[in-house]
Amino acid sequence: MENSADITKIIIDTINTIFETLFSSIDNTLYSVLDDITFIHSDILYDKNFENLFGTSTSNGILLIANSFLLAFILYYATKYLMAHFTYNQTQNPLSFIFRLILYGIAMNSSFFIIQCIIDINSNVSLAIRNLGENLFQKNICFSELITTINANIAIDTNSLNIFSIDGFIKAILSMSLLNLVFSYSLRYILIKVFVLLSPFAFLSLTLEKTNWFFKSWFRNLFSLLFIQIIVSLVLLILFSMDYSSSNLLSKFIYVGGIYALIQTNSLVREFLGGVSTEISQTVKNFVGFKS
Repeated sequence: MENSADITKIIIDTINTIFETLFSSIDNTLYSVLDDITFIHSDILYDKNFENLFGTSTSNGILLIANSFLLAFILYYATKYLMAHFTYNQTQNPLSFIFRLILYGIAMNSSFFIIQCIIDINSNVSLAIRNLGENLFQKNICFSELITTINANIAIDTNSLNIFSIDGFIKAILSMSLLNLVFSYSLRYILIKVFVLLSPFAFLSLTLEKTNWFFKSWFRNLFSLLFIQIIVSLVLLILFSMDYSSSNLLSKFIYVGGIYALIQTNSLVREFLGGVSTEISQTVKNFVGFKS
């Protein structure tokens, strides 16, 4: 019996040691990474390779392809307008087409600057929310500060963690939820860059009445991805505003609820505004219904 008890204790201690190492690694690294991929600003556009891919002028990159499509749109409209005289089908007014062509052609070639302004506005709004919390609570409203607050207020010590206790169970939920957040917001980071690359084509689609649906879908998806940043700032603000007690079990579950709210932010924004999903299991399905 004594040998069995010793073996059981060794197994439990080994499991706890493994989880202590894992959770400590997550706490020390992933939260700071999560801050970088969640609270984005226009600096993400100023990557040399990304700028070259987008195009530094109308003669290279994505802008070259977009301007080629602009010429194709002109030929398409000219052919359709000519054929309308024989088929008597209604077509877009020439003055309207020329006005749209000039206006959205300029917007297409200035899309990098326009997107930069949109991202900066969104970033400034979320920063203002977090600065409000910093002034009120004397804490940085960010993920790296959140883990420190969680470990301090709900008395989870990763150096003496017992995964088979309620504190250990809650800590496991929080850490695994953090990994979920990292994957979700990393996907969001990539998708934002994808929609930035699509911006010239989105503005170009406004030239013709039959293609402007693409701009609406593009803008809805990009706006919903950026708006997540504001909702995350609000959720963090609420979490930091609450008064917690380490002896109160409710406080521990409120933190779990707060992390879960951060995980569900994309779903909430998508239900409210529409847009693309950053949940791995839902993303392919959402792209299939992109036009709807």
